[in-house]
Amino acid sequence: MTHYKDGYQSIYLFYTDVDLPPDFENGYSKYQRFRKLTTSGKGELQTCFDESLGRTVVYKSLRPDLADNVRERRRFLREARIAAQLQHPNTVPVYEIGRDPQGSLYYTMKRVVGRNLFEILVSLYRQDADTVGAFPFDRLLDILVQACDALAYAHAHGVIHRDIKPENILVGQFGEVMLLDWGIAKVWGMPNEDRDAEVAMSDAELTAPGERPGTPLYMSPEQVLGNRYLDERTDVYSVGVVLYEMLTFSLPFQGRTLRASFEKIVSAELEPPRTRAPGRQIPPAIEAICLKAMARSPHDRYHSIREMTHQIQNYRYPSAARSNP
Repeated sequence: MTHYKDGYQSIYLFYTDVDLPPDFENGYSKYQRFRKLTTSGKGELQTCFDESLGRTVVYKSLRPDLADNVRERRRFLREARIAAQLQHPNTVPVYEIGRDPQGSLYYTMKRVVGRNLFEILVSLYRQDADTVGAFPFDRLLDILVQACDALAYAHAHGVIHRDIKPENILVGQFGEVMLLDWGIAKVWGMPNEDRDAEVAMSDAELTAPGERPGTPLYMSPEQVLGNRYLDERTDVYSVGVVLYEMLTFSLPFQGRTLRASFEKIVSAELEPPRTRAPGRQIPPAIEAICLKAMARSPHDRYHSIREMTHQIQNYRYPSAARSNP
């Protein structure tokens, strides 16, 4: 039976986590000329050439040490199927899912060449002239809105991303914006997984010198507390953190350890962006949007990502907002 939410077909756990049948066949042999891109979390990314269609694609597979891990195989299949079913201009198209000759899972997707939002923000912070010229503040807001369009589409299909951060927002060479990495997404029929399964709670230093703070710093308070059920508002909070970083070039809650950072997320007062970065000339209306998105209680946030982006667009196009109350 197919279920719909507001006219959209919902994505359910029993569609995403089922294993491939033993007699499943695919066209692995058409992929040639593999080149490593990066190791991303529990997966490996390569480019390869699809000889059937004559194009270069991105090939993602589980790390070899996880190839036989039942839980990780299930999560890998979920990621691939969610990405494939979310057919939106701001998501990366998935071409194929299959097994290699050794039986390891893989899927292939469109190759998009560009920079992620974090790399752009670093260049802006360093006052790189080309980046400053290419990415004025309104362009940054446009990038965020496009990523949020993909997020709203996912929410309409019953999918919560749970890992919104600048590294997962890709800006292509031709201006295209893609929301990436559905590896820990939550779908209908799936309770929130234990926090400790996603991040390691430890008293070690949060980062070594020169390293990038990780995903935990974008978590909502309810994620940190390990609430069993999450909804769209947890993604709204994470988008608010991304907006805060865009405005201030800093993260709102960061301690020396994961535990200290989590304690700040749960209980510390949020320093307003204009107080944190007084020299940045932050528009009061955008600061207000950021603060509402990052309210500690989900009830005090925007109740949908569309509501948040509507407010951003009202700021960007005030005349249109007046003519369409």
